[in-house]
Amino acid sequence: MQTFLDQIASIMPTALTGSVVRTEGLMAAVAGFPAPIGALVEIDRQAGGSIEGEVVGFRDDLTLIYPFSQVSGVRRGNRVRLCRTSRYLRVGPQLLGRVIDAQGRTTDAAPEPVLADRVPFDRRGPAAIDRPPIDTPLSTGVRAIDGLLTCGRGQRLGIFAGSGVGKSVLLGMMARYTSADVNVIALIGERGREVNEFLERDLGPDGLARSVVVVSTSDEPALARVQAAMTATAVAEYFRDQGKDVLLLMDSLTRFALAQREIGLAAGEPPTTRGFPPSVFAMIPKLAERTGRSRRGSITAFYSVLVEGDDPNEPVCDAVRGVLDGHLWLSRKIASRGHYPAIDVLPSISRLMNAIAPREHLQAAAAVRELMSAYHDHEDLISIGAYRRGSNPKVDAAVTMQDEINRFLRQDVAEAATIESAREALAGLAWRAMTAAGTTAAGG
Repeated sequence: MQTFLDQIASIMPTALTGSVVRTEGLMAAVAGFPAPIGALVEIDRQAGGSIEGEVVGFRDDLTLIYPFSQVSGVRRGNRVRLCRTSRYLRVGPQLLGRVIDAQGRTTDAAPEPVLADRVPFDRRGPAAIDRPPIDTPLSTGVRAIDGLLTCGRGQRLGIFAGSGVGKSVLLGMMARYTSADVNVIALIGERGREVNEFLERDLGPDGLARSVVVVSTSDEPALARVQAAMTATAVAEYFRDQGKDVLLLMDSLTRFALAQREIGLAAGEPPTTRGFPPSVFAMIPKLAERTGRSRRGSITAFYSVLVEGDDPNEPVCDAVRGVLDGHLWLSRKIASRGHYPAIDVLPSISRLMNAIAPREHLQAAAAVRELMSAYHDHEDLISIGAYRRGSNPKVDAAVTMQDEINRFLRQDVAEAATIESAREALAGLAWRAMTAAGTTAAGG
């Protein structure tokens, strides 16, 4: 009861009003309005009804408000009133199978659900000393990940990719075939046409039935795109607190960063790192740290990162790599061969695999990786026919096993996998690889 009363006390509106002095780009500057940062406000208009916004900063004696919609119709002197100083999100199991917007409102054709529970929109993650160690694998349903890049319940990984290399298809496969109890999928800054394509083609009815999809398309204001990421994380936290193992898929963290850059620059922050203000690099770890494992449940998070110009050292990529517990690289070169999922295993890493996979699994994965590395190092010689068999037993075995390794890494969209089946297939592959290496050495 006391918690409920505390929530009521923090969100009760007060009689605080101000007036619009001017607009600055996409923001409104308001006089006589000392509302705190993060407060939800309404701006009255003479036509078209009021619009909601959020306090994002201050400049001189003015309060800067970023609206959730276009500022058209706002004029000097319009009244601004405070709605809430703290924001809570309506949640409940009834959200499963639904599509919601950045404010948590359903956007599909089904009736509005009755949601009795409330969670803070923005909160800190579990304290460091309260986080149990990650010691249990989570099956993603993708054989290449489960076999060679095993992730644990509560781990956070990045999916680094350029455009058009099968990122959405990979996320859809994970949502359909994972062993997690609940999926929360955030589509941040997506093209409008891609939303239904993802829901119907990549996710499908079975995947949607145990998922909550949060959507903020590219034409929505930057504030909505930032808040969609926060909303998805808050929904995932709710299900984690219910004792569930949650899979959070966010596409993409780059568009979240770009939206925060837009807000930060509009609020007067200096562009310090290739056009990005400091708030971007403060928001990324703050968002990621809310996921992970707690005493009740877990949130295993996969964040897609758009690699601008296929440059792995651009600022967002660099910042995200240092925050997460591993990364998967999707290769345009591999995708161009019709090889899907286009995961480039060699530069990819799961930092917790050694702690959660059994010894036999690790040995098999290491043996297969060694052959892949040997083939990669000599690929140019092999492709032009300059490599002579017998020169290197390891390379000979890699050439012999190359087709089998590729068959293991390839997976049809309609093909489900489990971590057990991936381990079994990987063990068989490693045994045949050792046999091939032994035969080659004996023949040499």
